[in-house]
Amino acid sequence: MSSPARAVSIPSEELCKYRHRTRALLRRYFYTSIEVGRLPSLLGREFFRAKVTSYKASSFEDAVIFVHDVEGCLQRLDKFSQALIATIVLEDHSPDDVPRLLNCARATVFRRFPEALDELTRMFLAGGLIEEISCQ
Repeated sequence: MSSPARAVSIPSEELCKYRHRTRALLRRYFYTSIEVGRLPSLLGREFFRAKVTSYKASSFEDAVIFVHDVEGCLQRLDKFSQALIATIVLEDHSPDDVPRLLNCARATVFRRFPEALDELTRMFLAGGLIEEISCQ
């Protein structure tokens, strides 16, 4: 990651408050990685677009760094968690469809997906990719 990792002091039961931010960041990663000419690492190989649309990052380099940082976090997850994130968030399948797609039990999906999001949240918080929610 581009910034030094910092200690995250958020209790596990509080991480669920960050899941929507984590999913939003993953969607942003998906679209940004396509803009810089790569499919997200969880989905496959590189490709190059014939037409580039505008992106609101301050520079192409910032977009590449962002994609690299998120990919680093995703690669630290176990393979099943990666598959869940790719299928539910990046490919936009319903969690109800995932057991058939990944050949696993429905209960496993509904238990492990939130755990995978929480683990990513810890990494994103430690790396400064998302900000800690302040309770004031």
